[in-house]
Amino acid sequence: MASVTSSSPLQSLTMLKLTSNSYSSRPSVAFFVPSVNSSFGSTNSTFLQHGFSLQSQNFPGVLSKTRSFGVYARAATEKSIHSYTVKVNFSSSKRWDIDGKDVSLSKFKRKILLIVNVASKCGLTSSNYTELSHLYEKYKTQGFEILAFPCNQFGGQEPGSNPEIKQFACTRYKAEFPIFDKVDVNGPNTAPVYKFLKSSAGGFLGDVIKWNFEKFLVNKNGKVVERYPPTTSPFQIERDIQKLLAA
Repeated sequence: MASVTSSSPLQSLTMLKLTSNSYSSRPSVAFFVPSVNSSFGSTNSTFLQHGFSLQSQNFPGVLSKTRSFGVYARAATEKSIHSYTVKVNFSSSKRWDIDGKDVSLSKFKRKILLIVNVASKCGLTSSNYTELSHLYEKYKTQGFEILAFPCNQFGGQEPGSNPEIKQFACTRYKAEFPIFDKVDVNGPNTAPVYKFLKSSAGGFLGDVIKWNFEKFLVNKNGKVVERYPPTTSPFQIERDIQKLLAA
């Protein structure tokens, strides 16, 4: 099988192995993915894709958890995240009286935002909700907000109604950050806010959101500065959040 090599001698190559999971019968494919530099350092892209997982060649059988895509498919548009209006399911934070309302994201100007598509029945649910709640509690008074968008496009793992999602997040994980109405993040009915996020940070292997709990870090001006695959835990993003808060 032919391999793709970088033309730049300064660019390191990481051998990744794409293997099918139980949802696909396609054969394994080996290929190279170049390491790239982001504003927060050198990272290797890896993520969970429809029916596939990317595995490190050095650790077969273990899903790699590298920190970030760190590369954008195109320059960010002139718009910012603050240009969009979304409908809120709930926010139990006393600082935001926004339950059930259409809210302009300009409400979050000068805030550092972590935007994530969530699901209630995913294997990543427990760890992500737990860590997201921890980060929110730690940094919410310092100008940090988490914006969660439920989505049922990945394995049907967010099947509940908005009230059921609210009950799940509040009761089991004591979530206080805003959770919005269920949306599509891929396909013809993609929510406008997700069209913006993906156009700002397309990712090395394509624009589509790969799975539940993909994450976008947005600066105080409403611009996407980093995109993280679903396997990146919220705690792995903490240092990047701290840097933006201090900027």
